[in-house]
Amino acid sequence: MANMDSVIQPPEARDGDEVGVRLKAVRKMHGWSQRELAKRAGVTNASISLVEQGRVSPSVGSLKKILDSIPMSLAEFFALELDDNPQVFFRADEMPDVGSGPIQYRLLAASNGNRAMSILLETYRPGQDTGHELLSHEGEEGGIVVSGQLEVTVGAEVALLGPGDGYYFTSRRPHRFRNPGDEDCVLVTANSPPSV
Repeated sequence: MANMDSVIQPPEARDGDEVGVRLKAVRKMHGWSQRELAKRAGVTNASISLVEQGRVSPSVGSLKKILDSIPMSLAEFFALELDDNPQVFFRADEMPDVGSGPIQYRLLAASNGNRAMSILLETYRPGQDTGHELLSHEGEEGGIVVSGQLEVTVGAEVALLGPGDGYYFTSRRPHRFRNPGDEDCVLVTANSPPSV
């Protein structure tokens, strides 16, 4: 195989070539042709084609070179769920309330167990908050207020946010959220890694 170290697969090994199937799925996820991926990786179009067909198996170094052009780590590549038709769009009734208290947390893509983040539509009724104790956990989080007001405490900093205002911080910093207004506060938030 030109420009890549490889091992020719015997015919009986070609049917289940996981690397080729995965590479094709990743390429299609990005909407790239074989030619585009080859150009980005600095290898020949034939090289990509042969790997995807399972006719050759690239060395770890060669595969890493291809994945670096995406960019994607070897671990991410082999952990990727190969669902040919993952759900992309979600209607309101497909976003369950995953909260256990009075605050509503509607989770986007709840059925996707391999989410790298949680995206939530949160609703705080007037006077509701996350509790007197400040929260602290691993990850990062951010949000944008859609309507109403939200008082956000992060460490010693406190801000009252209105529609269009937002926040973003490392979740290890102690934090708390409260609706001090007289109308519902609705916001869209994201946190990574996913908390729910």
